[in-house]
Amino acid sequence: MKSERPGSIEYSLDIFRPEDGPGVARLFRTVYGEGYPVKLVYDPDELTAAFNSRENIPVVVRTPDGEIIAYQALYRSAPNPDLYEAGQGLVLPAYRGIGVSRKVNHYMCDEMIPALGMEAVFGEAVCNHTAMQKSWSDVGPVETALEVDLMPREAYTAEKSASGRVATLSMFRLYRERAQVVYLPARYEESLKYLYSTPGIGRQDDFLPGKEGLPDKPSGLEIQVFDFAGVARIIVNEAGADFDDLFAQKEAELAKRGMTVFQVWLKLAWPFIGNVVEILRNRGYFLGGLLPRWFGTDGILMQKVVGQPNWDGIRLYSERAEKIMEIVQKDWAEASRAVAV
Repeated sequence: MKSERPGSIEYSLDIFRPEDGPGVARLFRTVYGEGYPVKLVYDPDELTAAFNSRENIPVVVRTPDGEIIAYQALYRSAPNPDLYEAGQGLVLPAYRGIGVSRKVNHYMCDEMIPALGMEAVFGEAVCNHTAMQKSWSDVGPVETALEVDLMPREAYTAEKSASGRVATLSMFRLYRERAQVVYLPARYEESLKYLYSTPGIGRQDDFLPGKEGLPDKPSGLEIQVFDFAGVARIIVNEAGADFDDLFAQKEAELAKRGMTVFQVWLKLAWPFIGNVVEILRNRGYFLGGLLPRWFGTDGILMQKVVGQPNWDGIRLYSERAEKIMEIVQKDWAEASRAVAV
């Protein structure tokens, strides 16, 4: 536990305890009512169970009388169980503007994650403003991908901060090196080498060119649907000779459900990764960026948006983030033209 006293306000940062559950629920109800999409935060028993299983590991900020005034969690959202996402951050309005979020980020990334032995952490910083990007960058993560139009405009109605759908910037911090071989799809070789060029993304023992053909085995797709956002995420666990037909079938089913944003996660450990990329490119998908440690080994994000993406609404804080957007937007334009022909 770490105590702070900014001015006359005293509080402490600590990992979650089961007795914090009711206070966490009260915090979220104070700010969001019953409208927060992650319902786990409202149920002390479920919150404790998720903590005990290491699926969701919160940091809480307590006043001396035990009131929970801030919350942020590490939770599993990627295929690799040792890679955690940081999010669900919230500070009680009366305690905003005194650096609570910044201290939570440092406590989580500099103390808690190393103590828990996690391999890596990432965050998805919204791009309708740069505050979250700047705050997250202070604790060491590196920008690796741009998720275009991920969140609906309606999610930001109260704060009136979005001109359309909102993109997010993926930012990763790795805590352990891992030797691996990465196969570079020919189409994205230059872009991926750029993304790997910044220290902190991980050691690469070798980059290899891909090979032709797909293996003679069934494909395996896992699908996550977020109806409120109109987003579908497709995890390609295996890609075989039937990939093109199977993917087309699943994509059509998701489109009928009203999905407008499609994200696909692919493994850079596949020698045949370039073939999968080309199948998706022919269907209008474009590069999102690099996903370090996503499958244990690294992955890439490809994505597709129905209609014109909200490029003008994207605000970025760094030269590297701007370069990633340049790469992504150029590939979107080229993929769109190719499909239109």
